[in-house]
Amino acid sequence: MLLTLTSDGSVIAIFADLELISPICVHVTPAGQVLVSGGDSHTILQIDSKGIRKLATLAARRDGIQEPWSVCYNSNTASNIAGQCKNKIQVYNVT
Repeated sequence: MLLTLTSDGSVIAIFADLELISPICVHVTPAGQVLVSGGDSHTILQIDSKGIRKLATLAARRDGIQEPWSVCYNSNTASNIAGQCKNKIQVYNVT
């Protein structure tokens, strides 16, 4: 699950999805998009800025993602960068 909290720690939203197992990393882009990597689900999801619903599955095992431990968005290159197990990094262009 992904919890969205206020600055004082109060829970304002709980997000759960079958495509998100063992969330490991959360990254908020400069535009406010929330990216979450699921280590055991081998996915990277985009969640709305309120933490309520999934907007897209950005990458999955079928795309070559394997245990994504980190994710970030590079606004200079318009790409998502996923750090994975076994010292592997994958870059996905955002179009």
